[in-house]
Amino acid sequence: MRRQHFIITIVLLFTMIFSFQSESYGDQYYEDELQSDTVRGRVIAILEGEAPKGGEEQYDGYDIFTQTAQVEITSGKFSGEVVRVEHSLSGNPAYDFYIDEGDEVLLWVETRDDQLVNVYVSDLARDNILMYLTGIFVVMLLVIGGLKGLKTIITLAITGASIIFVLLPLILGGFNPIMSTILVSAVVTVISLTIISGFNKKTLAAIIGTVGGVITAGVIALLVGTAANLTGLSNEEAQMLMFIPQATDFDFQGLLFAGIIIGALGAVLDVGMSVASSMDEIQKANPSMARINLIKAGMNVGRDIMGTMSNTLILAYTGGAMPLLLLFMAYETPFARVINMDLIATEVVRALSGSIGLILAIPITAIAAGLMMAKNR
Repeated sequence: MRRQHFIITIVLLFTMIFSFQSESYGDQYYEDELQSDTVRGRVIAILEGEAPKGGEEQYDGYDIFTQTAQVEITSGKFSGEVVRVEHSLSGNPAYDFYIDEGDEVLLWVETRDDQLVNVYVSDLARDNILMYLTGIFVVMLLVIGGLKGLKTIITLAITGASIIFVLLPLILGGFNPIMSTILVSAVVTVISLTIISGFNKKTLAAIIGTVGGVITAGVIALLVGTAANLTGLSNEEAQMLMFIPQATDFDFQGLLFAGIIIGALGAVLDVGMSVASSMDEIQKANPSMARINLIKAGMNVGRDIMGTMSNTLILAYTGGAMPLLLLFMAYETPFARVINMDLIATEVVRALSGSIGLILAIPITAIAAGLMMAKNR
């Protein structure tokens, strides 16, 4: 693996060198000296081009509309400087955003010899609002969950770090996305459940059920997706991966199935832990219960969970595709055409594969918990 990483690094280095040398000589000096960075800023005043308030005052079509503003840079080495910024808009609400006095914004600054050359408004600063929401979430976990809430925060941090610093780099490096995802999912499941409930029979049963359900979802998605000739290129983000600077030769079908596994992991994890925890409480309340009866009790609990969690998966995927579904309805697109589209077939496979993995996690967890917790009577 180290050898592969070394080869990839050398290839990328030579690619960067050749692409640099291939630039036009007329712009080379300028490009050598020009540096860019993203900094924070605050809009002090709008000098020209007030944002339309809606209704008849709003411009029509895609004519260029420009706002001229005074912006104070609030981060970086130019912090405190006030600059004049021209913020252009195309008239397309999918890409445009208006700025107003007092707004926190992100600025794209270009410098040469430590002097500002150009300053652009790249986006509105939304991270503060997101941090407030995250803070409320953490406080609620701690207030209501207590020690369990603290453990939940730890497991969330581990899950996020595993995806960002382990799974994504592995896939970006060209490793098999399905095997990488299954491995990372299994490790995350073991660590998360062990932190939350300790290492005991209940946790072990939940781990077995979760891993079994997730692998089942991945296998079903792989078989059905291959039979249905799903490309994995049904959305723009996947298509853009073909042009990234790393030039990774992605297995786009495998990437699709890896996404299905990750998408199903949370719900399957919930089901596995719920069934195992319920069976543990039943066994403690009636230690003499026969193994077969304990398994039946676990199955009954799982059946109650199954309906709501399956709805959760399907509704989550439907909610993400709501604008597309409205387009089909507005243009009265025939059902046969809709269901056979790569994009729609992909979402159907994603939702149903996850749901099947969730359903099968119930008997796997119940049998594993019954074999470990109860005596054979």
